[in-house]
Amino acid sequence: MTKIDIISGFLGAGKTTLIKKLLAEAFPGEKVVLIENEFGEISIDGGFLKESGVQISELSSGCICCTIVGDFSKALVDVREQFHPDRVLIEPSGVGKLSDVIVAVKGVDAPGMELNSYVTVADATKAKTYMKNFGEFYNNQVESAGTIVLSRTQKLSQEKLEAVVALLREKNPDAAILTTPWDELDGKTILAAMEKVSLAEELLAKMRAEHEAEEAEHHHDHDGDEHEHHHHHEHDEEHEHHHEHDDEEHEHHHDHEHDEEHEHEHHHEHDEHHHEHGHHHHHHHADEVFASWGRETPKVFAKAELERILTALDGGGYGKILRAKGIVNGGDGQWLEFDYVPEEWEVRDGHPDYTGRLCVIGAELDEHKLSGLFGL
Repeated sequence: MTKIDIISGFLGAGKTTLIKKLLAEAFPGEKVVLIENEFGEISIDGGFLKESGVQISELSSGCICCTIVGDFSKALVDVREQFHPDRVLIEPSGVGKLSDVIVAVKGVDAPGMELNSYVTVADATKAKTYMKNFGEFYNNQVESAGTIVLSRTQKLSQEKLEAVVALLREKNPDAAILTTPWDELDGKTILAAMEKVSLAEELLAKMRAEHEAEEAEHHHDHDGDEHEHHHHHEHDEEHEHHHEHDDEEHEHHHDHEHDEEHEHEHHHEHDEHHHEHGHHHHHHHADEVFASWGRETPKVFAKAELERILTALDGGGYGKILRAKGIVNGGDGQWLEFDYVPEEWEVRDGHPDYTGRLCVIGAELDEHKLSGLFGL
């Protein structure tokens, strides 16, 4: 599969710098083709594929650079057939509409190629001016982006940075917005922002993995080898109720309204076999039963403030909270990470992330109150 990443942004925003950083740090060992459809800052010479107007030249790090002057869709197919890259980076013209490029890529009939991310690089010091002066074109790049990578954030005060993020959020409520200075970040962290790996997904995956480990241990301790292989076959097998949800995380047809009632009856019927399963049973439904609340913010949190917030989560006023996780700016170049399970939490020094990220997982979450608690 060839991943396609679009890196857009006005001239001077830092697209080329970002691409060089990603090539050096995020895509090691990958065969990458860079396509520019403007006169880019990287000089181009070399062979010419006349049929599709793709000009090719070798770049450092084994990357290949092309300038398209013809049919975009044919060019992409030709690039794939000739080079079989792991990844194609497209750097559109600085004044083009990102939405047009996304539509063009989605319209390409090239099996084995998928649109992976669409990113806008924006100079944080100019965002407000550009929004006013270049309206439609600039806003289109902001509104269409899956991720907004801010450059030159170190030149802004904390107050101005938060104001810029608020402006961008008005235009794009969903994009990951990278606010940390690039020199503090590894390219892989920037790639995680581009690919939108959310904290909620990370936490749910971790909960599933823990649950599977517990399950495996439980089988080993209690069931003997035989039961593991035959749990779907006979209705009178005493373990069937528990195992029918094991194989596929997403194939749950269980009626949640009656979960507790069924569990309760079940415990009585097979008490000696199922005394531990109430806890496991709910984990099977983590993706469905539990809600997640998440925020991204450049806000600075003091350690004492985080400790107060995490203590407050135990109060019950914010919902039934099962897990919380975050990494936030602690000020003065420090970052803080926290992990929370009921009545137990930890705040420790962490590595810089692309922006501060928070996630709370539980049931009946009061999102408004959670926002207030974290001061967002």
